[in-house]
Amino acid sequence: MVVHIVEDDEAVADALAIALEDLDHHPITYKDAESFFAGGIPSSDDWVIVDIGLPDRCGTDVVRELMGLPTPPSILAISGKSRVNLLQQIRELPGLKILRKPLSIDMLTAAMAQKAII
Repeated sequence: MVVHIVEDDEAVADALAIALEDLDHHPITYKDAESFFAGGIPSSDDWVIVDIGLPDRCGTDVVRELMGLPTPPSILAISGKSRVNLLQQIRELPGLKILRKPLSIDMLTAAMAQKAII
């Protein structure tokens, strides 16, 4: 399965990609929302892991756009923001599954097994 990783922190994106490759997934990393959307629309069989704190467009904007697709991919958000800041940003996305950084492979696989959002 293709897993799109939208994460501006290169070390985090790389670590996620390596972990997902070890699980026989096909990760593709993007440093920002613009490069992600320039790569085309993900299929409904894909996963998108998106950092809430992206530098160009907020990760919640990416989630909203993906959820508006006729057949959206599965979505998993990640964040290193404080709880207060995070709750303010996601208040309009009550079903969004968010994993807090630092991430572990167990956290990631458990969230993906639950299908996260959608």
